Amino acid sequence: MTPTEIVRCIRGRLMVSCQAGEGDVFRDPKLMSLFAAAAVAGGAAGIRANGPDDIRAIRKITNVPIIGIDKTLLPDGLLLITASFESARALVAAGADMVALDCSERGQQAGALGRIREIHAKLRVPVLADVASVEQAVSAVKAGADFVLSTLRGYTEETNHALDFDPKFIEELVRASAVPVIAEGRISSPEQARQAIAAGALAVVVGTAITRPTEIARRFAAAIESEHARRHAVRHAIGIDLGGTQTKYGIVGSDGTLLFKAAVETPAKSGARALLDHLKHVVQSATKKATELGHEPLALGVATAGWVDDRGRVAYATDNLPGWTGTPVGEELAVASGLPVAVENDANALAVGEKYFGAARSLRDFVCITLGTGLGGGCYVGGRLNRGAHYLANMLGHIPLIPDGVSCSCGLRGCLEPYVNAAALVHYAGDSHVSAAQVIAGANAGEQRAIEAIRTLARHLARGCAAPVSLLDPEALILGGGLVESNPILISALSDELPQFLRPWENRALRIIPSQLAYHGGVLGAAALAFECTRDSEPANHRCVATDIHR
Repeated sequence: MTPTEIVRCIRGRLMVSCQAGEGDVFRDPKLMSLFAAAAVAGGAAGIRANGPDDIRAIRKITNVPIIGIDKTLLPDGLLLITASFESARALVAAGADMVALDCSERGQQAGALGRIREIHAKLRVPVLADVASVEQAVSAVKAGADFVLSTLRGYTEETNHALDFDPKFIEELVRASAVPVIAEGRISSPEQARQAIAAGALAVVVGTAITRPTEIARRFAAAIESEHARRHAVRHAIGIDLGGTQTKYGIVGSDGTLLFKAAVETPAKSGARALLDHLKHVVQSATKKATELGHEPLALGVATAGWVDDRGRVAYATDNLPGWTGTPVGEELAVASGLPVAVENDANALAVGEKYFGAARSLRDFVCITLGTGLGGGCYVGGRLNRGAHYLANMLGHIPLIPDGVSCSCGLRGCLEPYVNAAALVHYAGDSHVSAAQVIAGANAGEQRAIEAIRTLARHLARGCAAPVSLLDPEALILGGGLVESNPILISALSDELPQFLRPWENRALRIIPSQLAYHGGVLGAAALAFECTRDSEPANHRCVATDIHR
């Protein structure tokens, strides 16, 4: 075939290199011919093959142009492509339509340029120059090469830094060469092949990515094993639980291990600026501790009173934290720490913590309720946290319970929260001089008044829980917070009270489960937020604010 005929056959087409190295299970001319036939059936317009035996077998079952090469192992242990005229003659005799030579600096030192002329004169077939640089291409073209191939880029001593396919190199070859350029070498994807054509290549030769099953399998295996190792490696995050009385924080492993924990007083009534400065100081302390422990935090999660939008800004907060509404918590902490930051309502955060580390790991639909100074709620629907259209979902504490009832911190009257919080439990016990913890301890010791106080609270809680259970039909109610810890009577009483407010009760397999996260549930939940917002597989509920700020 003449160069013009070859151009006509391969312009804008794929050519496939069908080769098998020493020790490859496919190193057999018959198998190589089948690879070639499969490539042609898939759209290949030409084949590159090594050695007379493979070429002869391929020629018997295909009629596309064949680039013939002969890899010779030299005494110094290095390979040279078609190192002699005799090897070129054998390739053509076997059926090769053209011959490729190593025209790198090393190949030229071994006489490649003179061999181009000799092949033209004696064999009368086109010669292709495998090169690693523009200068080598220019020299080969001057010697009479009909085509230039980028085959050796990255495979010679002077270019071993070039580990990936570079379309810019193809552009440089096209500009410098007076003959057509064929792209070959380190092309591992259709997108790279497309880039080669866009860069001006006449055609594209692809080998390993198509015809080396062992290498293909090795690449897939490495990618899978690497990702598995990455996903299962223990990472670390800072979790902060901003409460009205205390700010708890810690260093948490992605396996749920709490490596460090601490608590400091919260300046709750000092205003937004003081609270932000307080949080920044906590972040500094936690980061310093992580460094001392030899861990680099992946991200930072903050659980706070109030409802938070997906930019980490407080959408609404009650007067428990004056001036907190509208505060850009995520942005402020991202700038101060340099870490990705996720911010969430404290009860929602506890629900995320339960999903990651606690009682809800196997659940898709559940309602998480925290009972303490107030009442918070977090609801998972279909495996995802329900945050609402305006980030105000899960206001379980503000479900209307008693018309014109007790005043609530939100400004309304009769909300669920003031009937089921710590102050309410003390009120039901009839002794303002005791704490909620003392009432619970008394009930566990058998004090009837304390037991009745818990039952009264459970009755109100059951009435309030009827709304989210009727609406969402969850698998479980998960209860946490100070009023739930060491309080089995509450769980039992709630189980007794709920059926009278829900129909049809007998069709529900609703479980009532105490939280497994205990006192530091907020910290674990905040850390879970951090892990969730930085994952890159399935969509997360939470956005890492720093991802956008520092982009």
